[in-house]
Amino acid sequence: MATSYREILTKGIIKENPVFVLLLGLCPTLGTSTSAINGMSMGLATLVVLAASNFLISVFKKIIPDKVRIPAFIMIIATLVTVVQMVMQAYLPDIFAVLGLFIPLIVVNCIVLGRAESFASKNDVFPSLLDGIGSGLGFTLALTILGSIREILGNGTLFNVTVTPDGFTPALIFVLAPGAFITIGCIIAAQNFIKQKKAKEAQV
Repeated sequence: MATSYREILTKGIIKENPVFVLLLGLCPTLGTSTSAINGMSMGLATLVVLAASNFLISVFKKIIPDKVRIPAFIMIIATLVTVVQMVMQAYLPDIFAVLGLFIPLIVVNCIVLGRAESFASKNDVFPSLLDGIGSGLGFTLALTILGSIREILGNGTLFNVTVTPDGFTPALIFVLAPGAFITIGCIIAAQNFIKQKKAKEAQV
């Protein structure tokens, strides 16, 4: 059972990464990954909602009528998002000022509702919690990677610390909307190339 728990926890990070594999939640992914800190913060906020919603939905799944299953899930998710939003507004005002528009959108993020419907509503509490944590970690990792690449190429910094040599000219397009599409496209292309290469090597 320990092995299966490990698989549940890790599949959302690599094999079923919400962004790089399943291509879910691209609106907040592209909108908030202008820097590493913004991407990581949005990912962590989503992780908290994912883990808590999976936990609560798994706990209450037997008493939620099937006819109102989805509305009930959305109510639970919306409540958790409101709590996260209020906490960020109180204790992380600078980050909230940047991400404030996207925090409420976690309610309709297909990753959160998808994990609730496909996993939490059909499994026990602990596996559901692990599934939420795993998917949240995968989402956080993806946003942090995207934000880091865009911040380095667009500003010459990483987590607001200069990491590029003198004379480096930032490509401002990477911190704008087109840069998000270019970056994620290149990452997915590289990922597919590596997969195909490994598949060919396995056949040989």
